[in-house]
Amino acid sequence: MEIANLETCFDTRSGVVRAVDNVSFKLEKGESVGLAGESGCGKTTTALSIIRLLPKNGRIIGGSVKYDGKDLALIKESELRRIRWKHISIIFQGAMNSLNPVRRINWQIAEAIALHEHVSMDEASVRVDELLELVGISPARKNDYPHEFSGGMRQRVMIAMALACNPKIVIADEPVTALDVMIQAQILELLERLKREFDLSMILISHDLSVIAETCDKVAIMYAGKLVEYGATEEVFKDPQHPYTQGLIRSFPDIYGPRELPPWIPGQPPNLLDLPAGCRFRSRCAFAFEECAATDPPLFPIGPNHGAACLLRAPGR
Repeated sequence: MEIANLETCFDTRSGVVRAVDNVSFKLEKGESVGLAGESGCGKTTTALSIIRLLPKNGRIIGGSVKYDGKDLALIKESELRRIRWKHISIIFQGAMNSLNPVRRINWQIAEAIALHEHVSMDEASVRVDELLELVGISPARKNDYPHEFSGGMRQRVMIAMALACNPKIVIADEPVTALDVMIQAQILELLERLKREFDLSMILISHDLSVIAETCDKVAIMYAGKLVEYGATEEVFKDPQHPYTQGLIRSFPDIYGPRELPPWIPGQPPNLLDLPAGCRFRSRCAFAFEECAATDPPLFPIGPNHGAACLLRAPGR
């Protein structure tokens, strides 16, 4: 999949919010890309734009999402429905809110299988048993309701549902949010194992850089709707080039360092209804200079697999 210059906005009573602005990245077969950044930076909107599941006031106004020779941003809704879940599935944020509270787990997973695989609900139910075993849940519990599962078990159900039709790409939106540390580790280990076993490509959304570091081959750092740094995860974490990425990494406590509060990034992200001219991070950047107020930097290449949208990284500086 190749996302190129994707732009998404929301129409609100206060004006037009430019939630995703000129975002580009590639997802190769069997690869995982992490979208990272603080809340409201456009991570989830990017994911929902890819499969066009935006709310009614959201719309894609530019760019392309190329998959299997098709632009998902332009094809008919009926054609896109055949691609969703069968080729590209999503693990939504907040498993309890994503599962129907008055439907048994068996029905919820089997519905997608019956629809896309054109089999009966009884035949789909056999596949449900296999999927539940795959994610570590006893098939004997398939007739339970969502409220009868713990948070971690509900997340496993969501993963089983995402794998129901053997997709090629899985989008995981904050898959370990609100889970305790031990359950987080189990879910991440499960996702990594399933990715290897089924040669899945994955887009993992998280505000937690440690989750990205643990699971992703590449990382895309977003700020105020834009991509500010992109590259191989190890390279970005070892040698971050954008001041925002550097601030995010420094804000994590160092277990080997002195016992003190880590530094934080001062200030607030800009209002997406009234974006400032130039670099969107400049009001919070310790390295900002005069040109930053006039120029919105593109993603400058740092190396073959690394780029940063900062004027300090422009060629010749």
